[in-house]
Amino acid sequence: MYKLETHAHTTEGSACAHASAAQLCRAYKKAGYDGLFITDHFYYGNTAVPRTLPWRDWVAGYCTGYRRAREVGKKIGIDVFFGWEAGYCGTDFLIYGLDESWLLTHPEVIEWSVDEQFYHISRAGGLVVHAHPFREAPYLPRIQLYPDYVHAVEGINTGNAKREFNQKAVAYANKHGLPLTGGSDTHSAKLTGGGMLFAEPIRNEKDFVTAILTRRKAQILGADTCL
Repeated sequence: MYKLETHAHTTEGSACAHASAAQLCRAYKKAGYDGLFITDHFYYGNTAVPRTLPWRDWVAGYCTGYRRAREVGKKIGIDVFFGWEAGYCGTDFLIYGLDESWLLTHPEVIEWSVDEQFYHISRAGGLVVHAHPFREAPYLPRIQLYPDYVHAVEGINTGNAKREFNQKAVAYANKHGLPLTGGSDTHSAKLTGGGMLFAEPIRNEKDFVTAILTRRKAQILGADTCL
């Protein structure tokens, strides 16, 4: 089985994170994971990179966590993949399947509405996943759902404070016929479990996109839940 973390943050890219890219890689390797996605908070999220920078410099700074994690991953034997967590008025979306070069040529990404994001990411061969859709927290103004503008739903997020947030997410995905993903949303090297188990290795970002869209058989893991 291939054990994959799909949602993780580094201090290099996320202002709210407490673990560096290198620390995360070592923690996940020790915990028996085969791969992880670095999904730092994007431009309008809690990014650690100054928005005053020119776009090219901002993207370079934003991708630092991923690049450092990938370097460490190659040395210790854990796959590292690139993604990002886009924020829209308190709603978060995990984007997979695109890379740094794509970001460099699409500075307009930061101005897209939810439906425009879905259209352009889909057209480019990427994947849009609604992250922790039913999370309640003081920093989140309200729950907003966009079933027509996501490819999948993060059903189990072990970073959620209450199990019912995950239960609602799974029910929501099933109601709309959307595939499920699972991740920890970790911001530290103290891991909480979570992620996905695939019968075969995930070789790259595009392979993950295909696995979700084709509903390749996988287990979704959680601290106390396994679908």
